[in-house]
Formats: sequence, C-alpha cells, structure tokens
Amino acid sequence: MGTAHAGHFPRALAFAALIMGGIGIGITEFVTMGLLPQIAEGIDVTIPQAGHTISAYALGVVVGAPLVALGAARLPRRAVLIVLMLVFALGNALSALAPTYGTLFASRLLAGLPHGAFFGLASLAGISFVPRSQAGRAVGTVMLGIPIAMVAGVPLGTWAGQELGWRVAYWSCAVIGVLTAVLIRLWVPRTAGDRRHSWRTEMTAFTNLQFWLTLLIGAVGFGGIFAMYSYIAPTITEVTGMDQRWVPPMLLVYGLFSIVGTWAGGRLGDWSVLRTLVIMGLGCAVSLLAFWQTSRSLLPAVVTVAAIAVAGSAWVVALQLRLMSVAGSARTLGAAMNHSSLNLANALGAWLGGVVITAGHGYRAPALVGAGLSLGGLVVLGISLLVHRRTR
Repeated sequence: MGTAHAGHFPRALAFAALIMGGIGIGITEFVTMGLLPQIAEGIDVTIPQAGHTISAYALGVVVGAPLVALGAARLPRRAVLIVLMLVFALGNALSALAPTYGTLFASRLLAGLPHGAFFGLASLAGISFVPRSQAGRAVGTVMLGIPIAMVAGVPLGTWAGQELGWRVAYWSCAVIGVLTAVLIRLWVPRTAGDRRHSWRTEMTAFTNLQFWLTLLIGAVGFGGIFAMYSYIAPTITEVTGMDQRWVPPMLLVYGLFSIVGTWAGGRLGDWSVLRTLVIMGLGCAVSLLAFWQTSRSLLPAVVTVAAIAVAGSAWVVALQLRLMSVAGSARTLGAAMNHSSLNLANALGAWLGGVVITAGHGYRAPALVGAGLSLGGLVVLGISLLVHRRTR
C-alpha cells in the first residue's frame, strides 16, 4: 500500500468515480422494494412473485463475488472495475427491457453478479491511493455509495418509477453504470496485474478459520439490521401509529445516519478494527432491543433508528477491513466476500422477521429477532477473538 500514484491523479476524483459505482449499485439493490406493485402489474405476476426478483439479485451477489474474485485475481484492477460496471449496466438495461417474469429474474441475477466484486476491488484500489495508516478511511470512503443511494437515489428512483413507469428506474441504473465505467477509465490510475496471484492463491482464504468466522459474523449479526429494516414501513404505520407519509422521512433518517456511520467506521477502523467490531456489534444489539420498546412513539423511534443506522453501517466497514486482513494473500476474495455475507444476512433477517410476524407476534417482534441475531454475531466474534488470541 502506498501513494505511488498520488501525484499523478487527483485522488478525490478517483474516489468519486468509485463512489458513483456504489451509488448505482445501491439504487438497483433497494429500488425494487419500493416498486414491487408496479413491477408485478407490468409483468403480470403477484407482488410476492415480483419479490422473488429481489432474491434473484441477492443470489447474483452471493455467487458473483467469489467467482469474479477468483477469475480476476491476476488481472489489472482498473480494467476489471470497468468490465464489472459494464456488466452491471447490461444487467440493468436487460431488466428495463424484460418482457416476462423469467427474463426479469435472469436480468436481476446478472445485475447482481458484479456487486460484491466491485466493492471488493474498489476497496483495494482505494487503499492503494493512501498511506497504510489511512486504509480504514479509504474503505469507508469507497463504501459511501450505498448510504448516499439510500438518501437520494432510491427515493428519486422510486418516485420516477411510480410516475414514469418502473422500467425508468432500471434504465437510470444502466446509465450510471456506463458513466461510472467512463469515469473509472478517466480518473482511476492504471495498475498492472499481479502475476504472482492466481485463483489458487485466492482459494487459500477458504482454508482459513478466521475467514469463515468473519463471514459468519456478517451473515448472522447483520441479519439483525435487515430483520428490523425489512418491516420498518408497517412498524411505523401499525405500531408507531403514524400515517404512511412518515415512512419516507424515517428511511431518510436511516440513510443520512448510515453516511455518518460509514464515515465514522473508516476512522474507527484505522484506530482498531477488532475494537470497532465489538463496539458496533454491541451498538446494533442494544439499539435494536431499544427499538422494540421505542417504536411505540415517533421521536424515540427516530432517535433509535438513527442509532441503528450508525452502528450498522460502521460495523459493515469494520467487517470489510477484517475480511481483507484475515484473507492474507487472498485479498481480492476477502474484499469481495463481505457483500456475499451481507446478502445472506438480508435473506436471513427478512425471513426470520416474517416468521415472527406470521406467527402473530406483531410488527415489534422483528426488532427482538434483530437484537438476537446481532448477539449471535457477537458470539461468533467472541470465538474469533479467542482464536485470534491463541494463534497470534
């Protein structure tokens, strides 16, 4: 890690290009949730069937991250980032053109394939722009794309999809993908491929216990956030007793404080990755438990959602840094796999949240499930820390 290129390019522009890609990915990941009724009507299926296209995207992320990381280990980083954004653009353009449920499902799968690998390679690129002591800040900066998308891109995309037709949302993501590919070509410095690396080098990560434990922390622990977030709209209307017009402002609060948490997570990661994991994991568990109680009235609910957003987003940055550290020489795979584990967390949290609601425990119950999952993640983290202490 060094600043060899720092004099040859404006660092801020390179980061801006990588953040732009993250914004596009953030929009396409979350905009579908807000447009499910329109999508269902457009391709003549039920809303739950249309919801399976969200699962298709998540499946693409889970499968794509290791496949791309293994295949791209030796290739020049900038070139791979450009190809990933063009594949992302193609997947979204095909989603916008999809005439049937089957073609939309396949297109969403394709759109999800570049997700994890893009963030992984962008994190490695960001680290290469700065001194070693600022690696956490570099990763935190690269990861700003998704929270920015949640604040601005997703609400705008949802509104445009409702007013102009759902296909517009995917067309806009395709445009962002092409634009990002161009900006990466112009603003991100070229790096030569590393011939010492191969898919075999990257595969060594899968023999590392700490690698698996860190993936499990994300898949279980962060599932807690998704258990709560997946059902935030009915919680606000049914539990807090507010009009549905209050849902977008609450999502805006979550998005804004996710930006704060992502920024803070990078700086805390430069201080101590392991301590940040412990503190933010505890923060997630405590704030989710608090939301079970505070969701009954508006102001306490807003404050608690802000706390959940800060702790959760800082935890994601720390998990990214930890995976890259424990992966050793398999850094490309380590950096890419974080988003595979987070998408498994999404599936687990949303499913368990749905189970307790269906069982008749009400819309407060997913927050309790979320606190339990976060504690589960902390238990895995505790095991990881014990292993770390013994093998150091």
